[in-house]
Amino acid sequence: MGEFLPFVGFTPWEICVTICNTLITFLIVKKFLFKPVRKMMAAREEEVQDMYAVAEKTQTEAEQLRSEYTGRLAKAKEEANEIVSSATRRATVRSEEILKESSQQATAMVKKAETNIALERQKAMNEIKDEIAGLSVMIASKVVEKDINVADHERLIEDFIDKVG
Repeated sequence: MGEFLPFVGFTPWEICVTICNTLITFLIVKKFLFKPVRKMMAAREEEVQDMYAVAEKTQTEAEQLRSEYTGRLAKAKEEANEIVSSATRRATVRSEEILKESSQQATAMVKKAETNIALERQKAMNEIKDEIAGLSVMIASKVVEKDINVADHERLIEDFIDKVG
């Protein structure tokens, strides 16, 4: 047993070869792995930035549309209130017109009724006058036909009052 071989040994030549191998491996990995990965990462980063830009633009548009919608809604409510108040005013005016027309019609009907009553009263009075005149003529003809004494005269007056009234 004489000679012991070293379990781990390093020679300068091995160290130099190992460094060269590591350097070559690093260059190969850099050439074929790091550049495509960096390129892919840059593309992915650009895509994410584009997505953020689109999202911000969409959010800005949404805020603008929301403010426009709110404005339109407020304007629509205002127009609705104007329409309601206008309709109320027109209804009030129309109801006043209807009441005025009804009042005029009622007044006209009352005047017509009063006129009709006056005409009927005049007609009744004329009929009574005609009847009285007829009775007077009849009494006068009876008086002329015979001599009247006091008893006959009273009887004729009572008959006349009975017929007239």
